[in-house]
Amino acid sequence: MPRRPGLSARWKLTLSYAGFLAVAGALLLTVVWMYLLRYVPDNSQGLLGVSPNRYLLVRTFVPAAAVAMAFLLVFGLLGGWLLAGRMLAPLTQIRDAARAAGNGSLSHRIRMKGRQDEFRELSDVFDSMLDRLESHVAEQRRFAANASHELRTPLAISRTLLDVARKDPTRDRDELVERLHAVNTRAIDLTEALLLLSRGDRGNFPRESVDLSLLAEEAAETLLPLAEQRRITLEVTGGAAPTGGSAELLLRMVTNLVQNAVVHNLPADGSVTVHTEAHGGTSVLRVQNTGPRLPPELVPTLTEPFRRGAERVRTDEHAGVGLGLAIVHSIVRAHDGTLDLVSLPTGGLLVTVRLPGAP
Repeated sequence: MPRRPGLSARWKLTLSYAGFLAVAGALLLTVVWMYLLRYVPDNSQGLLGVSPNRYLLVRTFVPAAAVAMAFLLVFGLLGGWLLAGRMLAPLTQIRDAARAAGNGSLSHRIRMKGRQDEFRELSDVFDSMLDRLESHVAEQRRFAANASHELRTPLAISRTLLDVARKDPTRDRDELVERLHAVNTRAIDLTEALLLLSRGDRGNFPRESVDLSLLAEEAAETLLPLAEQRRITLEVTGGAAPTGGSAELLLRMVTNLVQNAVVHNLPADGSVTVHTEAHGGTSVLRVQNTGPRLPPELVPTLTEPFRRGAERVRTDEHAGVGLGLAIVHSIVRAHDGTLDLVSLPTGGLLVTVRLPGAP
């Protein structure tokens, strides 16, 4: 925003220091006049009959007082300028870092040395903000690159199928239509997942009272045929877990967790347990499944968009687009909740969602 030029903070502090010293000196001289010189008789005998009198003292005192005032003013300006520069030096570092960040250099850090004070606290807060901002920008860049790649893949497959069909008119059209339909369906699913992820990140949705236990039962009922097809036991336990938020988004969150637990499970005779409860003003949803043991270093990355662990890649019709847990994380964050993932020693994953309880 354009502003009119004005005095710098250093000049303002300098003038304040010099003004303070000048006022203090003037007050001191006033006290000397009021409580000392005014009681000296103004006659030829002076005080107690001894010279000098008030006239001589004033003539001697005033030039010396003027020199002292001039010295205080010059000393205040020079000392104030040096002291203000020393005090504002950390602020200059913060300004330079902010300017560099504004120009796109998010890797610069202040890392101000010295003992803790207001400026160093501000520096640490600014460095922490740059850390989060740089991480967020890097995440967004990875997301854009991955989204572009994921969206380009079905389009490239469609173009290849059409090129093959054009070069080979005798090719089975039914097979071509079926494959194009499958590719197009995957592209639509990916686009809808991206839109849902964006909606969850924005957090601009109407809030209403929602019971996580009812959502868990609805999601389990919807995914029961898939679980029976894979010979997996699906069980819902616990009690009411009221919270506030978007019923549509929370249902998608629960459905994604349950579907993820069913798909990434043992080839047969696996199990999925969905448990809900309310505890201490917090509504809790736990989804636990059996399956292969996940490396601990893999678990924290599962909520990143398009991140698929090597042990979790699926090649069947429920392969997904790599956004299931990313959408869950986004929805939980939009509802001021927390998401915890724990790899079980016996295999499988335990996912815990904690949301603020409904009043």
